[in-house]
Amino acid sequence: MTTTNPGGTAHSAPAEISDEELRGLVGRLALEDKVRLIVGEDFWSLPELPQIGLRKLRMSDGPVGVRGVLWDERDTSLLFPSPTAQAAAWDPEVARRVGFLMGAQARDKDIHVLLAPTVNMHRTPLGGRHFECYSEDPLLTSRIGVGFVEGVQSAGVAATIKHYVANDSENERMTYDSRVGERALREVYLAPFEAAVREARVWLIMSAYNSVNGATMTENAPLQNDVLKGEWGFDGVVVSDWMAVRSTEAASLGGTDIAMPGPNDLWGDALVEAVREGRVDESVLDDKVTRILRLAARVGVLGDTAPRGDVTTPDTADAEIRAIAAKAMVLLENRDAALPIDPAAVRRVALIGPNAVRLSSQGGGSAHVNPDHVVAIPQGLRNALGPNVELTVREGAFTHRALPDLPLDASVDPATGEPGLGIEFGAVDGTSLGADHRLGSNLVFWPGTMPEGATSITARARITPTVDGTHLLDVRGLGSFDLTVDGATQSFQLDSESGDIIEALLRPPIKRFEVAAKAGVPVEVEARYSADQAMVFASMGLGWAKPRLADDEELAQAVADAAAADVAVVVVGTTDDIESEGFDRADLRLPGRTNELVTAVAAANPNTIVVVNAGSPVLMPWRNDVAAVLWAWLPGQEGGAAIGDVLTGAVEPGGRMPTTYPADEADVPVLSTEVVDGGHVYAEGPNIGYRLWARQGAVPAYPFGYGLGYTDWAYEGLSVDGDAATGLTVEATVANTGARDGREVVQVYLEPVSGELFGAPEPIRLIGFAAVEAAAGGKAVARIAVDAATLARWDEAAGGWATTPGAYRVGVGRNVGDLRLSTEVSL
Repeated sequence: MTTTNPGGTAHSAPAEISDEELRGLVGRLALEDKVRLIVGEDFWSLPELPQIGLRKLRMSDGPVGVRGVLWDERDTSLLFPSPTAQAAAWDPEVARRVGFLMGAQARDKDIHVLLAPTVNMHRTPLGGRHFECYSEDPLLTSRIGVGFVEGVQSAGVAATIKHYVANDSENERMTYDSRVGERALREVYLAPFEAAVREARVWLIMSAYNSVNGATMTENAPLQNDVLKGEWGFDGVVVSDWMAVRSTEAASLGGTDIAMPGPNDLWGDALVEAVREGRVDESVLDDKVTRILRLAARVGVLGDTAPRGDVTTPDTADAEIRAIAAKAMVLLENRDAALPIDPAAVRRVALIGPNAVRLSSQGGGSAHVNPDHVVAIPQGLRNALGPNVELTVREGAFTHRALPDLPLDASVDPATGEPGLGIEFGAVDGTSLGADHRLGSNLVFWPGTMPEGATSITARARITPTVDGTHLLDVRGLGSFDLTVDGATQSFQLDSESGDIIEALLRPPIKRFEVAAKAGVPVEVEARYSADQAMVFASMGLGWAKPRLADDEELAQAVADAAAADVAVVVVGTTDDIESEGFDRADLRLPGRTNELVTAVAAANPNTIVVVNAGSPVLMPWRNDVAAVLWAWLPGQEGGAAIGDVLTGAVEPGGRMPTTYPADEADVPVLSTEVVDGGHVYAEGPNIGYRLWARQGAVPAYPFGYGLGYTDWAYEGLSVDGDAATGLTVEATVANTGARDGREVVQVYLEPVSGELFGAPEPIRLIGFAAVEAAAGGKAVARIAVDAATLARWDEAAGGWATTPGAYRVGVGRNVGDLRLSTEVSL
């Protein structure tokens, strides 16, 4: 068989309204209406302007699903694997399908703009949104990003590629200055944005909070006006990140087209006045409005335009998410073919670990969505093993900062008896402003989602325990609380040290209580959260857990379970308190006593398989002491089923690492996210990720592109044709030498034979890839087209792209550290 790597697949553009028609519509608007249109009407929408046939345009997060305009568990969404998982498939067609499915769901929710994908780079593994981005490599990020954008927009929904640009960590993200050289900007950080504009014709770009080389991005005219709109010819809309517009004239002149959310005083009457006084030319506003109307036509909310086609979420979506999650998983270790597990060969499996009991299906922050279900790992593994295998389940260690939400099978609204809890909003004088019933007890309220004038929120639940003992109750939020449990009240204050509103909302402080209770005897809980003035944003939550063993006892019982089993499956990883928007990670260690748990279980059972449930790198000091390691990512709503599929061999783990994974923090070339003197100096230039690892000579735990699988491959033939002007065509023949059908990701790398470029050391870099499949004993040919632009580098002295003439080595193999075939070419 022959497989060609996906490239710039043509997308079917919607019928365009001509620029002349758009300018005619703009000419019918008063200055005040133009300013109204370029500022959000509310948190998620642009206003309608009936006089020109413009209907309301709605936006929604995010990269793992379409949440809609509410943060409400009753408004459910499909939950996809994390973007790191999507990139680990190394397949633009997978990204394109994910994009289409999200676009289809956006259509079902009447959402016109999806605020995704995130294409910032994995510059440091401590970056809080590492899981939300694709890769450390600009080419892989570009290919996956282009596929995703094309998929979303094929459904008639606008994609928004973000965050433009060099927004690669969360620490002081609102204010830091990314100090980046021109070559690094062009070759690495701008590259995915340029690909999205030139190849996928993306309809929106989101400008970031941070500054680049001294200019905050919403005001950065050189990057937004000159490069993006001028050099690249971007005809879409630049929307600010939420609350990133901090000036009137500078931001309006700096290339930002929409200030979100609204209302925004800086772009309201102040901007009208700036135009009338001649400080901002009205033609600047006209360009912004023209772009917004072009977007409105593309998504079908202007005049007689309509979204393309009859698109809706297919019935196959759940099954597709399950297949994508499994395909993206990466097999890191597999000693003596410990995986896959043969259900017919085992009697008892011990499932152990904090993430085995509480799967991290997604990360935290604005990417969060509320799925209608999440397949837990015990459920998925039981289904995969079948009825003849006994499965024991134990947490083993307690690593989650917060307790689970109130259990729906044990908690009811006292007023109605319905599963869940009751919510009441109050005014400052104690007057009730309305009540609601909620199913989930993690409550987040955006502006406009609470009654006007609300200064308090009261949550009430009647919880009926199923066992006797000391239960645990969490109260979380930011502000003043009065907690009443069975008539006894105590008051307390919860404060956050974070100045980031997203962190304060989504990782609020917690206070934990012990509640002595008996099985079958209801416990009445009321938590009243109040503020000194009317609330704009608010979050509060309740958590509940049954009595549990002391830490040492829990670990000992897990070890006993492992010793009595044929196979021990230990699931460890991170949580959305560790991987989230709003803050960076403190280190790469697994939380709590996780490593101790894995080590103890492996000592008790040599057939220990570790599943890592994380979206970003963690240290695995035990990786050489266990039978197998499977990296499962943050796998989305079907995670438990997909893990069961892979562990039992129904599906091969076909993923490859999109980022270098270290053995030790000291080896990581760029680790710290500390802001020094107001910014980050990108001193490494264009050599990030595996390129910087190569320059420094450190050996990672798992190199970029690494991944095993359930079969073996031999590389048998390589041919390279072409030149610098026309690009290269690389063909590699691979043979499946194992006993199972399989999938191989053939990777192509380039390096100058001299080891230098522009008079400086130049390490190896990825220039192409293709996934192939072959039956056991069969062969496949991977054909990879490398265009001339990929071969070129940015010449700072000349101020443009060029391919430096000389001899180059083309290497082909399984990962950057395992190149099986190579040849020299002259460019």
